[in-house]
Amino acid sequence: QVHLVESGGGLVQPGGSLRLSCEAFGANFGNLPMSWYRQAPGKERELVARIANTGQSTNYADSVKGRFTISRDNAKSTVYLQMNSLKPDDTAVYYCYTVAFASWGQGTQVTVSS
Repeated sequence: QVHLVESGGGLVQPGGSLRLSCEAFGANFGNLPMSWYRQAPGKERELVARIANTGQSTNYADSVKGRFTISRDNAKSTVYLQMNSLKPDDTAVYYCYTVAFASWGQGTQVTVSS
C-alpha cells in the first residue's frame, strides 16, 4: 500500500502560478507511475498529467498543455505539478494518483479568482 499526501494548493489570481507537491509513503516510489487529476464542482474527475516512473515520459490534457509541467524527484518520493498562466477554469481539487496501487491522495484545493 502507498499513502499519498498533496500540498501546495491555494488561492491565486488569473495568470498566476502555483506548484503542487505529492509525497508518497510506504512504497518504492521509483517504481510508481504517477498522475495528477482534478475535479471541479459538478464535474467528473479528469486526468491532468501523468509521468512514468523514470520521469522520461509525460502526458498532458489538452487543456493544460504548455501551461502545466509534471515532474518528479525519486530521491524525495515526490511528484510535482507546476501550474503557470492559471485560469478560472483551472479551479478544482487536485489529486495525485498511482495506478500501481490504485491509490489517491486527499486532494488540495486550487482556486483561481480575482
